[in-house]
Amino acid sequence: MARRRPATTHGTVIVDKPPGPTSHDVVAMLRRRFGERRIGHAGTLDPSATGVLVVGIGNATRLLRFATAGRKSYECEIVFGVATSTLDAAGETIETWNMDLDPSEVARVAKGFVGTISQLPPMVSAVRVGGRRLHEIARSGQTAERESRVIEVFGFEVAATRDPRVYRASVDCSAGTYVRTLGADLGSALGGGAHIRALRRTRSGTFSLSEAESPDDAVLRPPGELVRDLSQLHLSDDETAQARQGAHLAARRYEGRGPWALLDAAGGLVAVHERIDGRLRATVLPSSDSSQ
Repeated sequence: MARRRPATTHGTVIVDKPPGPTSHDVVAMLRRRFGERRIGHAGTLDPSATGVLVVGIGNATRLLRFATAGRKSYECEIVFGVATSTLDAAGETIETWNMDLDPSEVARVAKGFVGTISQLPPMVSAVRVGGRRLHEIARSGQTAERESRVIEVFGFEVAATRDPRVYRASVDCSAGTYVRTLGADLGSALGGGAHIRALRRTRSGTFSLSEAESPDDAVLRPPGELVRDLSQLHLSDDETAQARQGAHLAARRYEGRGPWALLDAAGGLVAVHERIDGRLRATVLPSSDSSQ
């Protein structure tokens, strides 16, 4: 008697990550809960960080790269006068300063980071150098040569608290931005140093905290949720059948720069088409997957 293959789960989950577990730990929780090994997420959060973690399950993992590129929003506290080895409260203190801060000056200097800027990835990040992740190199007591990357900060607001050393901050930025580096760089620009604490991601793409739930309670959404921000093309039955085979639509159907989410008559995601180096490429979801 042939062994029956286990049911496969496909979809999107929006998690409000709690403090403590790593993003990988959250993935492991969801693997056990849904009985599906193919699970990935759109943007790592540090163990101490909380907030929106967008997760793709089953064949929805094919779509995560579209969600990963979205802009992010964060809230945190910046502690001035203390630099740490990890640029956040989890690290060891490496240097201290007496910083007499004027709230209006802190806000003015923070505005100088808004726009397109270069940022050096921290040694505790997951960026790969020579095939190894920077945080692995750092744990071995070594350092590595890092290249600055261009990021965009759309908003960087700071406000004083009752503690003159601590400011609340909100950051709206492009994917790939390190908020801990932003906090440390602000401290340096003010003549001393700083680290961040209580980091919380409030938005990832268009997914916000209002949609996020604990890993135990988060509901399974359709795979197409991962590309809900893309331009949408509604297909006829004939076009749906062709798109499921990887065929492209007539050129007149594509408007704008793309990518385009192709939807069937019921609103289910059939495929994503994008233009790469002038050529159309298709990422197709089988019909059994898009119905989840």
